[in-house]
Amino acid sequence: MALLLLAPRISETGLQLLTQARRRGLAAHTAVRWEVPAGLAELRPAHLYGGPLFADVAAGVLGVAPLEPPDGWLSTLPPELLGRQVACTTLAEARRLRRPAFVKPPNDKVFAARVYRDGAELPGPDALADDTPVLVSDVVTFAAEYRLFVLDGTVRTASRYALDGELAVTPDAPPAALAFAAEVLAHGGLPSAVVLDVGRLADGTWAVVEANPAWASGGYACAPDAVLDVVLRAAGPTGALHPTDLPYVRHVPEVVR
Repeated sequence: MALLLLAPRISETGLQLLTQARRRGLAAHTAVRWEVPAGLAELRPAHLYGGPLFADVAAGVLGVAPLEPPDGWLSTLPPELLGRQVACTTLAEARRLRRPAFVKPPNDKVFAARVYRDGAELPGPDALADDTPVLVSDVVTFAAEYRLFVLDGTVRTASRYALDGELAVTPDAPPAALAFAAEVLAHGGLPSAVVLDVGRLADGTWAVVEANPAWASGGYACAPDAVLDVVLRAAGPTGALHPTDLPYVRHVPEVVR
């Protein structure tokens, strides 16, 4: 029987995925600890949903290949898709900043993604290694932000999640957001299953917010069944990987037996 295993925390998206997966006949469970329950370890094909920590402890055991955007993908986009300057660098370099900037880890949430007044506010070398990858962005204001779950280059479901930086969730997205997303996706460089966040800037232009692993992203008001479609591909069996997705597989610790 196919398995969908969720990280040991309760979220609205997780509950929706459990319901949809069970309707499809999957064995869907929420782990009670940060490990794969012994009775589920042999179920195949397996999929997971949770976050980087859970992927690192569960993917190897389950034979799952979690797909994620490359660390530097955002910085490869042309200026007309970004609406700001974005650089992919190291935490050591970011600590030298002497201006305000929005700084975030590309995929792992090892420190808070926010505006820092300068590099001195970032975690020091006693907390995180100098070579920790980070994205450094000019500070901009998004008037509205939208989450899009993407499969094979097509937006399967979308939701607004913020207005003027505050949580404001509604289903769907305006045609302009979807048209802009299609332009971004045509640029390439992302796995076949991924989450893309786009937004409208204060001046009315559209810009990419970021891309995230679907298996670690909240669904907001996106259609749960479509979210599940994307999650199942984004964290599915290693043996079912399409060759084009190989560069996007997260490196997880090897299983010692």
